[in-house]
Amino acid sequence: MTPQRRLLILALAIVLLGGVGAWSVLRAADEADRQNRPRAGGPAVTEGKVTLGQAERLVFRNTATGPHRDELVTVPSADPTGATRTASGVSCLRFHTARGTGVCLQSSTGVAQQNYRARILDADLRTVKTYPLAGIPSRARVSPSGKLVAWTVFVNGESYGTAFFSTRTAILDTRGWKLVPSLEEFAITLDGKPYRAADVNFWGVTFTGDDDTFYATLSTGKHTYLVRGSLARRAVTTLTQNVECPSLSPDGTRIAYKKRVLGTAALWREHVLDLGTMKSTPLAERRSVDDQALWLDDRTLAYALPGEGGQKDAHDVWTVPADGTGAPRVLLKDGLSPSRLR
Repeated sequence: MTPQRRLLILALAIVLLGGVGAWSVLRAADEADRQNRPRAGGPAVTEGKVTLGQAERLVFRNTATGPHRDELVTVPSADPTGATRTASGVSCLRFHTARGTGVCLQSSTGVAQQNYRARILDADLRTVKTYPLAGIPSRARVSPSGKLVAWTVFVNGESYGTAFFSTRTAILDTRGWKLVPSLEEFAITLDGKPYRAADVNFWGVTFTGDDDTFYATLSTGKHTYLVRGSLARRAVTTLTQNVECPSLSPDGTRIAYKKRVLGTAALWREHVLDLGTMKSTPLAERRSVDDQALWLDDRTLAYALPGEGGQKDAHDVWTVPADGTGAPRVLLKDGLSPSRLR
């Protein structure tokens, strides 16, 4: 090959790479601009003061396109759809709050990779403590007293729908800032016998009111179990199978959860388990719900489903009666990770 031909090939390669780079930059800029443009007919959002002490309001992650996308916003619980959303300026991937304590799971771009962290917030959304996360945020819960905080992450960035994945679930006691980095450290009693296995995973913690007892999902041997655990004893015990992402009712008598159903169009279906009788009731929502449901009160559950229009990570919040009657209805368009402030 002659020197002239080599120079020509080099020049063409430089032009081609430059064109690809320019196209990538323009596409990224266009995507960023699109995300910052409010959707026609979408919810109205304004900046304002947001606190976790505001009574009878819903706080949630706003997934509507626009300048306040992914920020925590509040609306009156009596008029969640019609009211203007008040934006806090605090962005979260997953969020939950109780009694003035909030947990905000976030992402931040590092030098070479995406990093994740858990921020513990006070009632004014000020950061009290920050903890690094080992993977992509998935679930977050605060105990009814606001003293205990739990979060689950995907260590390998996979999903519950795949055959193999790894989660890590941590529990933090804010009274002395003692962190249990992984529930896999706890002793397991499965079907009445001590149990150990390399494939153990936990996710979806929900707390009782005694600041010690919790429920969660245990996965091992291609089965999922509902477990009841004790922080003081550092132990969990299995109660029943095929329970994922449990959520304890305010009166402490029932567990809402997603049940894997085979041979149907839906991968999971929402159920409610009576802890006294261990009887499970399927709910009126027949679509596949991949969420840890929230009890709005003792009769009503809220959960997220993917939104319409193909927007990335856009969701709507739906509600359904907890006794198996009624029908699903939309509570919030373009929202995720709701909590009710009382």
